[in-house]
Amino acid sequence: IDLGTTNSVVSVMEGGEPTVITNPEGSRITPSVVGFTKTGERLVGQLAKRQAVSNPDRTISSIKRHMGEKNYTVTVDGKSYTPPEISAMILQKLKADAEAYLGEKVDKAVITVPAYFNDSQRQATKDAGQIAGLDVLRIINEPTAAALAYGIDKDETQTVLVFDLGGGTLDITMHRIKRREDCPDVLKVDEIATNRYTLLGGDDFDEAIAKVMFEHYLNQYSRHPEIVTSLRKQEKSIMPQMLNYAEQLKIDISERYRDGE
Repeated sequence: IDLGTTNSVVSVMEGGEPTVITNPEGSRITPSVVGFTKTGERLVGQLAKRQAVSNPDRTISSIKRHMGEKNYTVTVDGKSYTPPEISAMILQKLKADAEAYLGEKVDKAVITVPAYFNDSQRQATKDAGQIAGLDVLRIINEPTAAALAYGIDKDETQTVLVFDLGGGTLDITMHRIKRREDCPDVLKVDEIATNRYTLLGGDDFDEAIAKVMFEHYLNQYSRHPEIVTSLRKQEKSIMPQMLNYAEQLKIDISERYRDGE
């Protein structure tokens, strides 16, 4: 399981090959978002993300940025939740999706975390898995997992730079990948160096683009100060929709660039 800041992914090994599981919504990624309706119903993933526009005060996102922080909680309808508890709700959704795909119970998992995560952050991730009903067999650094995936079918020794621009952080890690001489079937991955910027990721790009879009929107009413004032007062409720537009704009541009347009 890749428990991400913005999106999460669950996969399984089938016939020696990794298969990313498609969720019931038809996507291979699940937004790392938890929401609560006004009637108290809990939503996770795409449904929670959709209701963020109309119900921002009952929607929680990017909780991963607070993993391992002592005394940090989010409160919805008077009830407080810790980062591991919110993360556990996301993991429960991924667990259920995996069970639906496999047709059997899932009770063990490996979870990836950023290379910079300290002991308390790793323990918080493990706690989230246990709350979700999972026996967390191992916590693996995300860049190490990427290096393993890259080198699994290669025999030569290589130095690999893993560049990871995630939803919440930017990480760069250098690895040395080689086969063990005494056991060629085993791939040895050594981390040579790593660095990160924990306050830069896709979420921050979305926010910057959304702010530009909002200001452009306000400029259309520059001759009507009363409308601009009214819209600024509604910024908190308007911004979630702007963030959705910003994210979709990034996706559209990326797809056009990929397709050579």
